[in-house]
Amino acid sequence: MSAIHSPQSTYSISDLSKEFDITTRSIRFYEDQGLIKPKRRGQTRIYSLKDRVRLKLILRGKRLGFSLAETRRLFELYDADKSSSTQLNTMLDLVNEKKSALQQQMDDIKVVLMELNSAEQQCKAALEDNNSKKIK
Repeated sequence: MSAIHSPQSTYSISDLSKEFDITTRSIRFYEDQGLIKPKRRGQTRIYSLKDRVRLKLILRGKRLGFSLAETRRLFELYDADKSSSTQLNTMLDLVNEKKSALQQQMDDIKVVLMELNSAEQQCKAALEDNNSKKIK
């Protein structure tokens, strides 16, 4: 028998929670935000493969710095335009914005590191000066 498993067609909230290592509360939050829309059987949520894929995309977007509003926008564009060219162009715009913001953060971090290095050298020099005065 092959070790490869075919994807399930439905998932429970605990299945997704375990798979993506997130809390069930997080999944319910994404549902409250309208990003995923499970079916219900009584009180039980039944998540589809589409919900699973969307959850994976939400978490990937979050890791890349996308807000939930930006993720929702991409989902809405995809739902409206299955050809996805609009979605891809929007995604490219968002990626470029994120890259620009991250580059600015990197530049800011470099400046802060230079300032910290300078402060460190000044402190070390002052300590050496203090120590040499005590010895005299």
